[in-house]
Amino acid sequence: MDLSGKTAIVTGAGRDIGAACAIRLARAGANVVLNYHKSADGAETAVRLIRDAGGKAIARAGDMTDPDAVKALVDAAVAEFGSVDIVINNTGGILARKTIPEMTLEHWNAVMAVNVTSTLLLVQAALPHLGEGGAIVNLASQAGRDGAGPGAIAYGAAKGAVMTMTRGMAKELGPKIRVNALCPGMIDTDFHNIFTKPEVRKAVAGNTPLKREGTSEDVANLACYLASDEAAFITGTCVDINGGTLFS
Repeated sequence: MDLSGKTAIVTGAGRDIGAACAIRLARAGANVVLNYHKSADGAETAVRLIRDAGGKAIARAGDMTDPDAVKALVDAAVAEFGSVDIVINNTGGILARKTIPEMTLEHWNAVMAVNVTSTLLLVQAALPHLGEGGAIVNLASQAGRDGAGPGAIAYGAAKGAVMTMTRGMAKELGPKIRVNALCPGMIDTDFHNIFTKPEVRKAVAGNTPLKREGTSEDVANLACYLASDEAAFITGTCVDINGGTLFS
């Protein structure tokens, strides 16, 4: 995959899947703008790794639920590299596990904002700069297909919305821009370190045909492919990457 001369924005790039996507895109030749909210050290480490390998990257802080911060991120990408060609919407999270009786409207709205609104805001801000052959990759989740685990109905609903948005965006923005989504299953990230019990992770991994959890690099490889011209006839898809845990 050759992304030479292209510029990619990756949100939530201070750790795990986001950082891996940034590094993988840079390895394919892209200039990369890494967004982070709280993980400054991780973002700067990824930038250093990219530059040490001969690539070009910058990191910018910003809350992707804030329209001003989103615009500032896009402006920084254009000022530094002159264009935006690829957008990886990785901002998101479960925030906390809340059952239906426990859930507050504040929690519901916060989960929707960080997963769904952030995706819309960045696409809107990047659109004036995305030219012919542009690519958007949204990070959804297996939770968007199966309704998520205990206490994560808001997260599952949000990721289901990202999947539907992806299909709608593909229809509205084609043929100029392709839009796809990834639906990761059990990936070895801080998300599961924080929110999933070790015994559950072990059981899920053991029940997959591949008998392991996925890695951030597994997801990044697929994101890079969907962002590249090698995926030129793929749009509106929500691609499962779960080791065979769930078939769709």
